[in-house]
Amino acid sequence: MSTGREIRLIEEDSGWWSAVDEETGVASQGESREAALENLDEAVALHKGEIGEPIEDEEAFLKEIGIDPDEVEPTKELPDFMQ
Repeated sequence: MSTGREIRLIEEDSGWWSAVDEETGVASQGESREAALENLDEAVALHKGEIGEPIEDEEAFLKEIGIDPDEVEPTKELPDFMQ
């Protein structure tokens, strides 16, 4: 039984690489395998709350990144990094 971190790497048709952390389901991408893995490390750390700041106002955050909050279906549970 594996006790380490399992990561799946996928070479996309575009030549970019996707990296998926199997435990968390977090995914990222990059122009190379190394870049995809570096981006994944950052995304997982954000997901786990190890880096970054919590989002205080979800609606303002969505507007800031160009998403209309009225077009987003509400979820029953927010991801850890948004709580």
